[in-house]
Amino acid sequence: MTLEIPRPVLKGQKALVVGIANEHSIAYGCAAAFRELGADLAITYLNEKAKQHVAPLAEALEAPIFMPLDVAQPGELEAVFERIAGDWGRLDILVHSIAWAPKDDLQGGLLSCTAEGFAKAMDISCHSFVRMAKLAAPLMTDGGSMFAMSYLGANRVVPNYNVMGPVKAALEAACRYLAFELGPRKIRVHPISPGPLKTRAASGLKDFDLMLNEAVGKAPVGELVDIMDVGFACAYLATPFARRMTGDTLYVDGGVSIMA
Repeated sequence: MTLEIPRPVLKGQKALVVGIANEHSIAYGCAAAFRELGADLAITYLNEKAKQHVAPLAEALEAPIFMPLDVAQPGELEAVFERIAGDWGRLDILVHSIAWAPKDDLQGGLLSCTAEGFAKAMDISCHSFVRMAKLAAPLMTDGGSMFAMSYLGANRVVPNYNVMGPVKAALEAACRYLAFELGPRKIRVHPISPGPLKTRAASGLKDFDLMLNEAVGKAPVGELVDIMDVGFACAYLATPFARRMTGDTLYVDGGVSIMA
């Protein structure tokens, strides 16, 4: 069977990207790649403080929908999807690239993590993706693709990753179950596991620079990936070229994950 793919390959697709904090964000790499390939974008920002950093990026990417979204605030997630339904009437691509844990719970070991801190990390970093998927699925009337950002620490012990390891493991498991539930509706769900990147979120990890240096030494390609590597990997998965791929974690890390 020959696929008839329009050029650019995502022209006319509607994509919601959640998690841009600045131009170094993985979510920004995804948004930029989608836009380069023709998609229309809906972009969110966390709060008024973050807005000043994200607004110029949304403008440069010609995003017609630009809204606040703190998934911990009741009603904000629903408002975003109501706007998408009203303006577009559909959605083709969803990117969830948010993760958070209280600083003390993140920087201490897992044994020191409080129940409250664990619950907050799980809600914002994992369950919010499930909530987004529930709202996005009815808008993906012709199928679609959902992406959630994970990390190697989800299935291997990475020193200092602490509580985020179990949380990301839960996120990857959620992706697999959502892939199963949404597959009959031609909606594919992809957990993406980038290599270490210099993002604002990563800066909260203890000894993160050591993790970067170790990754460079291990990577078969001899260098770190960047946000556009992640973005274009997701863009590929959003195209019909990847129509039979779903559920498996995709490592975009220069091969770090295959090394002992």
